[in-house]
Amino acid sequence: MKHLSILFLAAALVSGCATVDKPSGPPVAQLFNDNAFAKPEGLLTPEQIFALTPAMQDYVARVRTAPGGRNAHEALFEALYRRDQLRIEYDSEMTRTAAQTFAARMGNCLSLVIMTAALARELGLSVQFQQVNGEETWSRSGGLYLNNGHVNLVLGKPNATIRPGAYDRSQFVTIDFLPPADADKLEKEPISERMIIAMFMNNRSAEALVQGKLDLAYWWARNAIEYEPGFLHAHNTLAIVYRRHNMLAEAERVLRSALAYDPHSTVTLFNLVQILTDMDRKDEAKIVKAELDRLEPQPPFYYFNLGVKAMDEGDYRRARGLFARELERAPYYHEFHFWMAKAAFELGDLKTADKHMRLAMSNSTTRGDHDLYAAKLDRLRLYDRGRLRPENN
Repeated sequence: MKHLSILFLAAALVSGCATVDKPSGPPVAQLFNDNAFAKPEGLLTPEQIFALTPAMQDYVARVRTAPGGRNAHEALFEALYRRDQLRIEYDSEMTRTAAQTFAARMGNCLSLVIMTAALARELGLSVQFQQVNGEETWSRSGGLYLNNGHVNLVLGKPNATIRPGAYDRSQFVTIDFLPPADADKLEKEPISERMIIAMFMNNRSAEALVQGKLDLAYWWARNAIEYEPGFLHAHNTLAIVYRRHNMLAEAERVLRSALAYDPHSTVTLFNLVQILTDMDRKDEAKIVKAELDRLEPQPPFYYFNLGVKAMDEGDYRRARGLFARELERAPYYHEFHFWMAKAAFELGDLKTADKHMRLAMSNSTTRGDHDLYAAKLDRLRLYDRGRLRPENN
């Protein structure tokens, strides 16, 4: 399993990566249809997302009194990064609250950022959330395409002379869980806690969608929009909830509203093409699709999907080339490595198959995927040693 890796989940048939804060979003009251979805019990408040448990407070007390004379932000930095401390694993299965992440010792990067912020504030540190621009990747789960971006946070020494939410630049440290390559060269933009909370709610909605829990997905997406109207990716999430509930007119209304605010959003355009097609408005769909193709000629998974088609047709050499092109765009996505391994295996190149199966395993983001790839790698190696017949691999 990866330790402390990329960041937050946002469904894209469902949504895209987070954006920087905007002063306002489109009017939202007319986008909701509460009567169509049962409201579940136990939806979290923003305060509960960051709340500390007694165990977390005890942990902060130990960090505060750690020997060595370090500043509080340096002590927390060391506690988070040292393997003999929290020993947190990266896991993208669900987005956890600060307390859940601390208790489970695992989480996706949004969960880890939330937990770190909660601990830092208990230490009396200032916190600034940041988005790292230019580091978005795509994945898929449960029939949804998911966009993964990257956020980190800056911890600073409290300074009464600077505005709230800022930090003392002479005494600060950036906490970044396995930063992307060339992270120092990527642009970083501050985002508010409200945006982080909206991301959390949107993630929960996307995760509920993957599980087929439409009522829960609706209320999480609705709450994200109501809490931070400028976070347009939650609008896309809500539109997909409506689509899966066969409420196509409502889905279109949400997407049109988002496009009025950001007409160049390829995620929103893609979703609108699907809705218009579902509604048998083919001419309108073609117009929107033409604009989408202009903005994004090769969308995410473009070469991958062509590669899977080539595999189905038995053209393994062409499939290998297409998977290689997709890996150039997303070199760390586990599923691309897995299919590259399959193509190499069919071509009899067991060395390359072994390499990419190992990369699939090392880049996996859930325990289930990691264990699956590990088992397939073991079987591949048994076959390489002549201990398995090809049809058993």
